[in-house]
Amino acid sequence: QVQLVESGGGLVQAGGSLRLSCAASGRTFSNYVMGWFRQAPGKEREFVAAISKGGGSTDYADSVKGRFTISRDNAKNTVSLQMNSLKPEDTAVYYCAAGLNTADVRDQYVNSWGQGTQVTVSS
Repeated sequence: QVQLVESGGGLVQAGGSLRLSCAASGRTFSNYVMGWFRQAPGKEREFVAAISKGGGSTDYADSVKGRFTISRDNAKNTVSLQMNSLKPEDTAVYYCAAGLNTADVRDQYVNSWGQGTQVTVSS
């Protein structure tokens, strides 16, 4: 099992950028597909992005394509989410997660969740 700790959330103006980071424990980080999810007030948690075990492929929700970039550094046991051109509708608690494959991660069938970090985008 991998333990995840997130950071980097905050308040940003619409059109601005934030970079979220997720630090993972253990020696098996590279065995996991990593993903980012978000949950807005009054809404269910939704998939945002995922990255393969080696970092060679990525997957994004349509709502963030072209604006968000997921990346990972297996040597440092970290995964990041660069968020550009932020919109008020991006406001949510963002969660990092680890799973066995991209499809499972996208469907929120994951082994571990981070605690979440708040992102607030003002209009």
